[in-house]
Amino acid sequence: MGMQRAHIVLPDELIEEIDSVVGPRGRSAFLVETARAELRRRQLLSFLRSDEPAWKEEDHPELASGSSAWVKSLREESDQRIQGTTQGSTIQGRTKKQAK
Repeated sequence: MGMQRAHIVLPDELIEEIDSVVGPRGRSAFLVETARAELRRRQLLSFLRSDEPAWKEEDHPELASGSSAWVKSLREESDQRIQGTTQGSTIQGRTKKQAK
């Protein structure tokens, strides 16, 4: 990522306060971090104020049959995985503990 020097004017008392927290060698990093955080905050606020939906149905085809059907299929897949793991731990139809 490229860097560009920018001339900004800040009040003396603000510079002193920043320096007391991060030191004079940490000013730039602090201002970059603070500017990024503020931009993220403003973007989020802008999104929250907009009428734009958070997600679009076409981006989630797995929910076409409804969320309950999707959750049910996830649970079934999980149950099948668990059963496969459990079956792999038996010896000739007996558990390892029974075989001893």
